[in-house]
Amino acid sequence: MPQTVTCTVLFADLRGSTSLYESLGNAEAASVVTHSVAVVARIVESQGGRVIKTLGDGLMAVFPDPMPAVRAAEEVHESLIRIMGAARPSRQPAMRIQIAAAHGEMIEVAGDCFGDAVNVAARLLDHCGDNETLVTAQTRAPLPPEVRERFRRLERLHLRGRVEPVEAWRLESRRHADAMSTMFGDSAPAAVPEGIRLSCDGVSRIHTVRNLPVILGRSHEATYCLDDNRVSRLHARIEWHGGTFQLTDMSANGTYVRFGRQSEVITLRRGSCTLHGRGVICLGVNPGVLNAPTVTFEVLRFEDTDPQPLL
Repeated sequence: MPQTVTCTVLFADLRGSTSLYESLGNAEAASVVTHSVAVVARIVESQGGRVIKTLGDGLMAVFPDPMPAVRAAEEVHESLIRIMGAARPSRQPAMRIQIAAAHGEMIEVAGDCFGDAVNVAARLLDHCGDNETLVTAQTRAPLPPEVRERFRRLERLHLRGRVEPVEAWRLESRRHADAMSTMFGDSAPAAVPEGIRLSCDGVSRIHTVRNLPVILGRSHEATYCLDDNRVSRLHARIEWHGGTFQLTDMSANGTYVRFGRQSEVITLRRGSCTLHGRGVICLGVNPGVLNAPTVTFEVLRFEDTDPQPLL
């Protein structure tokens, strides 16, 4: 009989297994992937959660409330780092994991789960960067204050199949949370703050850590709006993460990055990369394509640069 319950739904998805099969071979890669998914399942159960089903290289689980789901997510990230460090030779591609959680009502029928919380968590996973955990505001709200402080608010995301945007929060690692606390605490920061100059269609701005994330996309809600049908509404975001400026693709057509005068182009498809030096970001098409929708960037150290006024 269908039963309506309020709980926290968590989706976890391993990315990069295809490259792992190419580099390690079928047998070893399959062992690593199977072991990794099993570890995620054991962590879920150890934190009081219940695995509903496995989904390719990931799984769906439910928890009675948000706190054990957050503890499980953090332990999963730490465990995957240990697994990949032990299982792969140096310079071999690593798997990444993306986790999303939503708290709310769902309906349980014959061991499976349906409802708004399930749909939101599944769609929120599409917006996760590599090794990120994203949660909804409803998931963060009941957490203890010291845990809530470890989340950073992102933009309101438009999820597939939903009319209203969803407020999303990203869980920061303990090390990063401590660094951010020091940077924005009462004491003066020990490190020189950095900025990133972005230029698009004749508009150039410098963004500091305090006014990120920056959203690139076709939507008028984006920080930089590029009106081109090859660009997704919310195509990519730039944020301060772990002491670096990170670019994360959230699009259907991918994001392309070329640094300086290098000919090599980095292709991001729901992945992330660190921005350094200067270069170009192309949305939806390769930089070599005529009239490609482009944003140029330059990472700045203010001790070496006379920055332009913030706009």
